[in-house]
Amino acid sequence: MTRLADPVDVAERPRALTTLAGWGAHLRSACELSAPESEADVGALLDRSGSIARGLGRSYGDPALNADRQVLALPKLDRYLAFDDESGLLTCEAGVSLARVIEDFAPRGWFPMITPGTKYVTVGGCIANDVHGKAHHAQGSFSVCVEAMRVLLASGEVVVASRSEHEDLFWASFGGMGLLGIVLSASIRLRKVETTYFRQEAVRVDDLASMLAALDEYDRKFPYSVAYVDPIAKGARLGAGVLTVGDHASLAELPARLARRPLRVSGKAKVRVPFELPELSLNPLTIRLLNVVLTQTLARGAPYAHYEKFFYPLDAIDSWNRGYGRRGFAQYQFVIPFADGLARMRELLATIVSSGELPFLNVLKRFGKESGGLLSFPCEGYTFAIDFPIRTSTAALLRRLDAMVLAAGGRLYLGKDAHLDAATFRAMYPNLERFLRVKAKYDPGTVFVSDLAHRLGLA
Repeated sequence: MTRLADPVDVAERPRALTTLAGWGAHLRSACELSAPESEADVGALLDRSGSIARGLGRSYGDPALNADRQVLALPKLDRYLAFDDESGLLTCEAGVSLARVIEDFAPRGWFPMITPGTKYVTVGGCIANDVHGKAHHAQGSFSVCVEAMRVLLASGEVVVASRSEHEDLFWASFGGMGLLGIVLSASIRLRKVETTYFRQEAVRVDDLASMLAALDEYDRKFPYSVAYVDPIAKGARLGAGVLTVGDHASLAELPARLARRPLRVSGKAKVRVPFELPELSLNPLTIRLLNVVLTQTLARGAPYAHYEKFFYPLDAIDSWNRGYGRRGFAQYQFVIPFADGLARMRELLATIVSSGELPFLNVLKRFGKESGGLLSFPCEGYTFAIDFPIRTSTAALLRRLDAMVLAAGGRLYLGKDAHLDAATFRAMYPNLERFLRVKAKYDPGTVFVSDLAHRLGLA
């Protein structure tokens, strides 16, 4: 156990507020933003009247917002500390992004073991959200690849948390949204790969029952799967879409043109949305046209795809969230159990399609077993994520969906949520009381807070 420098008296530090937003860009807060450049800076700058860490701002709602209080932006804590080229164990500071890990280690034959749908997330953010990807049913969530982490506590002490040391802090940190302390560094395992390509198959599906059956069938054959669901299909076609499945491609199976550069790494996005588009840009006609283009593109996918297209298609467009306009959007992601899953999912999709909202970018997957993270989102069942451009009626629809998900025995993803109320959250997460006991142990003065924490009764 070590101790960083005691924080500077808050009164001695100039205070200026900066307006921050989540990736959904519809919740905004004026926060005191600090950007420490070292672990010592984190300890010195920590404001014990209320603080929360922030990575690259890719959480959709308010977990990295802290109205009138401190936000510690950690992307400058981006140093590699150690790497074992035999085991793939990487020790790095929490501000290292998956994008940088890929850039530096993929050419050496290593890739993140677990990755969400964007590479522009930090290791600390991956832990706070216990992120998942297309392979949760086969590989689990981010906690699977984390061996240990160093955490700055409210007391100023830095402790190591692992499966054998401060294990209560270790497991509570996954899905804990940064409310227990500040992760300074972590040791994570990377995956050995021969190429940065994936062999993939696309399956067109005509209705929801067939889609769930296809997911169940193909998830026994492939570690990666995701289904794009038509957001406007109704009646007998409700739930129709394209299921894409795949696995890492070996060097031997790559076509000759790809085998010449088997560990190719992409550069930065070449397309950028320069400003927030007018709200009228997304309307029933444009959504219908975009849906046709997406469906055709997915259905005609090449047999081998580079990791950028396979994992991170939206990363090809810098600041793509601006396409939803000034009012932003809510990404709503839920999971419901497999039991009675078809009937429950049909009810939820029918409610969405008939709501009059403008849903877009809908994806459906299967989850495997829970990770052990006390507030980790994934649990066995079907998970569905959908974007809603913010309109005057959106909040009311989300409340209806919250009640339906709760009735189905499901839960919402805190990393994307922006509207859930405290009572519904408490009913959805059975390990909440255990989490609160761990928080009381390591943060008895409630130093680590956020807008999400206040909204959900965690502060």
